[in-house]
Amino acid sequence: MTLFANLPYRPNVGVALFNRKGELFIARRADLPGGIWQCPQGGIDDGEQPKDAAFREMEEEIGTRNARFLAEREEWFAYDLPEHLIGRALGGKYRGQTQKWFILGFDGSDMDIKLDTHFPAEFDAWEWVRPEALLKRELGFKRPLYEVLLPELVALYQAASSD
Repeated sequence: MTLFANLPYRPNVGVALFNRKGELFIARRADLPGGIWQCPQGGIDDGEQPKDAAFREMEEEIGTRNARFLAEREEWFAYDLPEHLIGRALGGKYRGQTQKWFILGFDGSDMDIKLDTHFPAEFDAWEWVRPEALLKRELGFKRPLYEVLLPELVALYQAASSD
């Protein structure tokens, strides 16, 4: 890792999208072998506000922005890419990502979700799951991220939805 220690972290947003039943939206990556699941997430464009990026990424990846803002995680969360991906993933310019996570409440219907609005599609399948079920899925190198963040994201959702 010392070879890449001078590379910056890519600014990124993550979206914990919950439906009216308190289920979490997850999707399977189309571009990775092994059936890797995750929440919507993506880079922040230059000059873009993180909350705006969260809604844009959601629309790009799942075809809708039909959601309302509920909460955000106060701190940014940084993670390093696995060594074999540094210099290859994320355009080869970053050592990892620093993420701002947003908790959104889905206001649409399942028919609003369309994974094929951008080419190539990032995801090839999606589900609503009980949040703890995410940790039973294949998460690839992001498993430690979700193990730390998921309890916080669920707590933020519960606090915001009880108001």
